[in-house]
Amino acid sequence: MQALDWFLHIDDKLGEVINNYGMWTYAILFLIIFCETGLVVTPFLPGDSLLFAAGALSATTSMNPVILFVLLLVAAIIGDSLNYAIGSYVGTRIFKEDAKILKLSHLRRTEKFYEKYGGKTIFLARFVPIVRTYAPFVAGAANMRYSYFFFYNCVGALAWVGGFIFLGYFFGNLPVVKENFGIVVLGIIIVSVLPIVYEIGMGWLEKRKAQAGGAESIE
Repeated sequence: MQALDWFLHIDDKLGEVINNYGMWTYAILFLIIFCETGLVVTPFLPGDSLLFAAGALSATTSMNPVILFVLLLVAAIIGDSLNYAIGSYVGTRIFKEDAKILKLSHLRRTEKFYEKYGGKTIFLARFVPIVRTYAPFVAGAANMRYSYFFFYNCVGALAWVGGFIFLGYFFGNLPVVKENFGIVVLGIIIVSVLPIVYEIGMGWLEKRKAQAGGAESIE
């Protein structure tokens, strides 16, 4: 449990990790991002906040932001690819309504994204916790063409990893950001989700208009 707690809050302890493990920090971060994106049983690992914190610390420590970006980009792409392969192999039968991790409700939420946005789900899901972990699994289970999936996998990973790391690098060490780190990360997540909220809202309005038009034609 202590080890799990350490991984869950590594974004808050990343400075200590760098001091204690030096260059091995790259491997630790690679492993966490790989597991968060590649293993459907670990959607609880930090993603957005960890990338932002890593970017911020790369501006003031021995970590190189470019090396960090490349390594974690590879981790995110390989992670999604593995998740896709697992979904393609085992399907959705491992999800249960009363499960603690493999919740059927999480799967259904991701399937709705997939049904509405198709391949774009893989890109959009990068910015939505939990959905980010389940989306490639569902794509594999639904037999999405791999070349199609891989394109959105790479573009989404580039935007997600690059966006958070370099936002952290350039703005993470501002006094107001350091003093309100949790609020800043929450704000970033909210902003990144806004396009999805917009799309869902527009879809809801279109559905309402279609229903209203159908009601008028009946009258």
